[in-house]
Amino acid sequence: MNTGNRFFITGIGTGVGKTVVSAVLAQHFQAGYWKPIQSGDLAQSDSIEVGGLINPYLKIYPERFRLQLAVSPHQAAEAEDVRIELSDFQLPGTDGPLIVEGAGGLFVPINDQHFVIELIEQLQLPAVLVVRDYLGCINHTLLSVQALKAANIPVAFVVFNGTFNPATRAVLIRHRPAEATIIELPEFEYLNRSEIYKAAIALKKYPHYDPTRTNQAGPAS
Repeated sequence: MNTGNRFFITGIGTGVGKTVVSAVLAQHFQAGYWKPIQSGDLAQSDSIEVGGLINPYLKIYPERFRLQLAVSPHQAAEAEDVRIELSDFQLPGTDGPLIVEGAGGLFVPINDQHFVIELIEQLQLPAVLVVRDYLGCINHTLLSVQALKAANIPVAFVVFNGTFNPATRAVLIRHRPAEATIIELPEFEYLNRSEIYKAAIALKKYPHYDPTRTNQAGPAS
């Protein structure tokens, strides 16, 4: 199986733009998209949003769990008397590139014992860590990096999503995972397929992920 360009998208918290980043990366890598757990807003789910932002021929795989309440997966599942187990998740049957989007951050519970970070371990994918600039983001980013490192999960990319304070940006670059490439995405004035295409094309200036290479600071020279 071709395991290249298959990534798990996580973030330093909720609302940092994982779905938009997932769309950009899916378009860039010409990858399928899979959201294992959707909780809340099933009429306008993340899968539907990504499907409207990327090439229509790219595959959107159905969610393993679709839950009504817009709360953490374990709470939404309990409300519907559903039990989520790590063993419920296997990657979709494709040899091609794949973008998998998680729920919230690394320590969002999927049941009363397991967290999203353990789902990443289960699926054996490198992580993409999405970061936005807000008060506390340095702390949240570095804690996320430490957790991924402790779990031996490689970080393919750290994505700076939106405008960053230069001092914050400098700290995060200095303490990035050694194997990670820093990607900087602009704040989208309009969120539509055209803008996602432009952002995906712009990613060509960044080096491809290579788990054996360290100190991948940013755009290739």
